[in-house]
Amino acid sequence: LQNQHDDVKKQLLELQLQHNSLKLEHRKSLESHGQKLAQLQQEKDSEVTNLQDTVFKLREESKLLRKAHQEVHSQLLNAQAQMEEFRQLKEALQKMPGLR
Repeated sequence: LQNQHDDVKKQLLELQLQHNSLKLEHRKSLESHGQKLAQLQQEKDSEVTNLQDTVFKLREESKLLRKAHQEVHSQLLNAQAQMEEFRQLKEALQKMPGLR
């Protein structure tokens, strides 16, 4: 019985050492994963901020392009109106008998 008791004590001591080693390994693993998670969260936040900035800039650029497009369209309409006016003047001049 004494030998069995000593063997069980020895096994218990080995298991306690193994348990402590596994606890330490587990703690290190948790810390490592926590750091990795924090790093990934920071990278994600940074990427989200960059994307938000990009969206804002693209919206501003879109506004400017729409405004420029409207200005060009307005100029085109004015040019077409002038062309029509010149065409009508040309026809009127061609119909005048004394200018031939």
